[in-house]
Amino acid sequence: MLQLFLLGALGPRLTAELGVSPMVLGLTATLGFGTAAVLSPLSGRLVDRIGPRRALTALALVTALALALIALAPGAGLLLGAVALGGLPQALANPATNKAIVAAVPPARRAAVTGWKQSGVQLGAFAAGLPLAGLAAGLGWRGAVWAASASALVVAVLAARLLPPDAPSSSTKPGKGPVGLQGGGGRGHVGWLAAFSLFLGAGIASVNTYLSLFGDRRLGLGPTAAAALVAVLGVAGIAGRVGWSKAARPGRAEWLPSLLAVGAVGAALLLVASARASWLVWVAAVAFGIFAVSGNAVSMVLVVQRAAAGRAGQDSALVAAGFFAGFAVGPPLFGLLARGDRYAEGWLVVAAEFTVAAGVACGWAVRDRRRAGSGTGPGLGKGAAG
Repeated sequence: MLQLFLLGALGPRLTAELGVSPMVLGLTATLGFGTAAVLSPLSGRLVDRIGPRRALTALALVTALALALIALAPGAGLLLGAVALGGLPQALANPATNKAIVAAVPPARRAAVTGWKQSGVQLGAFAAGLPLAGLAAGLGWRGAVWAASASALVVAVLAARLLPPDAPSSSTKPGKGPVGLQGGGGRGHVGWLAAFSLFLGAGIASVNTYLSLFGDRRLGLGPTAAAALVAVLGVAGIAGRVGWSKAARPGRAEWLPSLLAVGAVGAALLLVASARASWLVWVAAVAFGIFAVSGNAVSMVLVVQRAAAGRAGQDSALVAAGFFAGFAVGPPLFGLLARGDRYAEGWLVVAAEFTVAAGVACGWAVRDRRRAGSGTGPGLGKGAAG
C-alpha cells in the first residue's frame, strides 16, 4: 500500500515535474486498485494453494519492481503502467496475511494481531508522509521512491527467510453460488462486508490521494507540510486500527463498522470546514485515521473471526475486492472536482460515500443479530469460527 500513499504525499512534486494533472493523479489509484479488485478473487485461491510465505515473498518482489518503474517514469505513461503492476501485490496482501494469522495465531489473539497487521498500511502512510517526503525534499521525489523500492526488497528477503514453511494446500469444496454472496451457512457476511468496503474505500482513497494536494494548493501549507498531513493520518490510523481491532470482540464487533463510518462522515465534514479555518485540517487528518481507516481493519477482523477452514484467503480476497473497487472509483470522481478547485464539493462527496457505508454496515449488523437470535445463522456472538 506504500505506493498509494507515496503518490499522494508526493502529489505536488509529481504534478509539477511530470506535468500530470490532478485527474491523472486520481487515475493512478484507479489503475492500481482496479487491477487489485479484478485479481483479488483469483489471488485468494492462489494464496490458499501456495501458502502465505511464498505469496508474501512474491508480493514484496513485485512491489519493489513497481516502485522502481515509478522512479524511472519520464511521464504519465510509464507511471500509470507501474501503478497498474502494483495492483498485483495489493491483491495478494490481505489473503496472504490473514491466511498466516489463521494458521499461526490462537483464536483469542487473532483480533489484536489482525489490528497490528492492518496498521502496517498506516505505517506506510507515515513513511510516505514524513521520512520519504523529507528525503524527497533533499534528493528529489525519485530518490524517495528508489528508497521505497529498496525497502520492499528487504521485506522480500525477510519473508523468505523468517516466515515458517508453507503447509501443503488443503482442498476445499465451497457451497453453491458465489462464495460470500450466498445467504445461508453463515457466509452472507462476506458480501455485506464487501459492499461496506466498496463505499468506505471510495472515500478513503480520495482522502489519501488528494489530502496533500489540498493542503498545498488550497490551504497554502507548502509541499513538505502538506505531506506531513499524510504522516499524521498514518499515526492516527495505527492507533485506531490497533485499538478498534482489540475492541472487536464477539457480540459487539458487528456494530463497529457502522460506528466508524459515522465518525468518518464527521472527519470529512471537518475537511470542508478547514477551507475557512485551516488548522482544522490537522484535526480532520487525526479523525480520519481514527475512524475511516480503522473500518477496514475491523472488517478484516470479522473475516478472520468467521473464516471457514481453508477459506481464509478467499474470504479475505472477496472483501478486499470490494475495498479495492472503491479505491478505483473514488479518486477519479474527486479528481473531476479538484481540477476545478472544488475541494469542498469533493469532501461532501466523500462524506456521502461514508454515509452509505454506515447504512450498509448497520443493515448487516441488524440482519446478523436477527439471524443469530432465530438460530438460522451463527452470528458473531454464537459459534464464530476461529
